[in-house]
Amino acid sequence: MKLAVLRERRDAEKRVAASPETVKKLMALGFEVIIEAGAGDGASIPDKSYEEAGASIAKDLKAAVKDADVIFSVQGLEAKDAKHTKKGAAQLAVLNPFVERDRIDAYADAGLMAFAMEFVPRITRAQSMDVLSSQSNLAGYKAVLDGAAEFGRAFPMMMTAAGTVPPAKVMVMGAGVAGLQAIATAKRLGAIVSATDVRPAAKEQVESLGGKFVMVEDEETAAAETAGGYAKEMSDEYKAKQATLIAETLAKQDMAITTALIPGRPAPKLITEEMVKSMKPGSVIVDLAVEMGGNCELSKPGEVVEAHGVKIVGHRNVPSRLAADASALYARNLVHFITPMVKDGALAFDFEDEVIKESVVTKDGAVVNDRLKGEK
Repeated sequence: MKLAVLRERRDAEKRVAASPETVKKLMALGFEVIIEAGAGDGASIPDKSYEEAGASIAKDLKAAVKDADVIFSVQGLEAKDAKHTKKGAAQLAVLNPFVERDRIDAYADAGLMAFAMEFVPRITRAQSMDVLSSQSNLAGYKAVLDGAAEFGRAFPMMMTAAGTVPPAKVMVMGAGVAGLQAIATAKRLGAIVSATDVRPAAKEQVESLGGKFVMVEDEETAAAETAGGYAKEMSDEYKAKQATLIAETLAKQDMAITTALIPGRPAPKLITEEMVKSMKPGSVIVDLAVEMGGNCELSKPGEVVEAHGVKIVGHRNVPSRLAADASALYARNLVHFITPMVKDGALAFDFEDEVIKESVVTKDGAVVNDRLKGEK
């Protein structure tokens, strides 16, 4: 069995889908591991480290994937490169299938068996494979640090002979994995933290981290979460009530960190221009949803902009800004995913298994995932 690990080609992507640690684990499963030259450079892993772990180095993508049975990458093969793979090869990556449907169709045409790692179901036995959680956790942490770097004041309360510096007030919008880590990080830095989410279950989690929960509670919130643990899109009436509450709270904050995403849809707009205007001069907004349209009306992908005296941070691919740790966690997610698929030294995918069934997007020349059928 041959397994190829690719060098990422997209802008702002520094992660890699394997570490020397996971190369050893993959070899123990029976894989011959081939690393494309330079794959780990962005995560500070030189080719030599992979070779010392037992992998071989391929000079380019074609050489890496030519005979590969399994392909590991972070953001997946580009459509034009799918033709270089062996028919029936399995690719594991974060594929953004709803937005990049043309690429998924190209995989099907090439005969690739592609798995979208973000489709792995959020069930107990798949927690170790959950790339969204591993990467969002780091994104939530980094969002606070990015915000602090742009903020012109200190975070904790400081009592000095010259007087007292008040603590910063931080509001986190969306209390999923990224949001909860942002709450914890802001609290560790000494801020007063509040948070909001449409899911009532988030209240206990927010309060357990020392945050104050802000939410419109009505009949609709009782059904605000999908079976998979994601937030549902709410009605316009609910959004209006929530917006009023958020606007009142936001005006009192020094920083807002937005993390709200809805799978397969543009990010919900949580902060309007009017809300930005209401914030104190020198305040900061960090928009972690900027690549999906943004939670703030004024955020711009890849830029830090200033509007109405407020800095709005819109860094792309925030997990990649912590490439070493993000790569290590992602690489382990992939190993946990592929390990049960190896039986007696050979690949054996059970397509009745919930994890496989939910995450496979192309197989035998067709798009097979129920979430994608009929979508173009």
